[in-house]
Amino acid sequence: MKLHILGCYAATPSLMGNPTAQILEIRDHLFLIDCGEGTQVQLRKHKIKFSRINHIFISHLHGDHFFGLPGLIATFQLLGREKELHIYGPVGLKEVVLMLLRVGNSWTSFTLVFHELAEKVPVQIYEDDKVMISTIPLSHRIYTNGFLFREKVKERILDIEAVTTYKIDKAYFKNIKKGKDVLLDNGKKILNKRLTLDPPKPKSYAYCSDTAYDPQITEWIKGADVLYHEATFLNSEAEMATKTKHSTAAEAAKIAKAAGVKLLILGHFSVRYKKKEAFIEEAIPYFSNVQLAEDGRLLLI
Repeated sequence: MKLHILGCYAATPSLMGNPTAQILEIRDHLFLIDCGEGTQVQLRKHKIKFSRINHIFISHLHGDHFFGLPGLIATFQLLGREKELHIYGPVGLKEVVLMLLRVGNSWTSFTLVFHELAEKVPVQIYEDDKVMISTIPLSHRIYTNGFLFREKVKERILDIEAVTTYKIDKAYFKNIKKGKDVLLDNGKKILNKRLTLDPPKPKSYAYCSDTAYDPQITEWIKGADVLYHEATFLNSEAEMATKTKHSTAAEAAKIAKAAGVKLLILGHFSVRYKKKEAFIEEAIPYFSNVQLAEDGRLLLI
């Protein structure tokens, strides 16, 4: 699992960095999470293939999280995209995007599939044989969701030494990896556990931006390998955080500790802060394994 942070600042683009956007690379998928202004430039800069993006997840309809989407869709059209594009986001997102296409008379030749969200409880919004994705209802000034990405258990690992010892024909390998036992021609049954090793533990990634401090979400993200949680403000602006329904670094760390996650990544920084080290200093007393998001950063999860 790889996380490409394309933008991690709040509000407007600046010389310091870009508004929110991330690419999560998981089990052959490239999921785009939020799409602030300039996202497609960041995709180009970091050599991420546009053609591999088939699912886009928009947390809410504040501009720094979706103003880059219409431009990205237009670029897909110019590049001759044919595959359908799935877009998950709040009710109203479809209306905004289609209005821009209509006014500009620039309809796509590929299909846009909108999955509009209005539920205020966690719901599963995507599943295939490798990945499950659910919403994380957040507490912000407008309807907002985070997203929880979870791997499914992989196939069992073939123990080459064991299958060689038992002289198992390669024709059985596919079923063995699926967990099935082997019945030899002589009638002898070889249990699967003798032929395979356990697969790696499935990983999970919780994305939470934007939100006020809300302990309720800890139950929904319990035990996640990585939590990205907004930390727009420091404690010195705690009153502003409450007023705008954002979080401080300390509050994000409290969420991480209560949820029992393994790693906390802080992001969505207000551009008022020129140096970000203070975010780590305020989070560490509550949760020790914390890192800062940075535009262009690639993390292996």
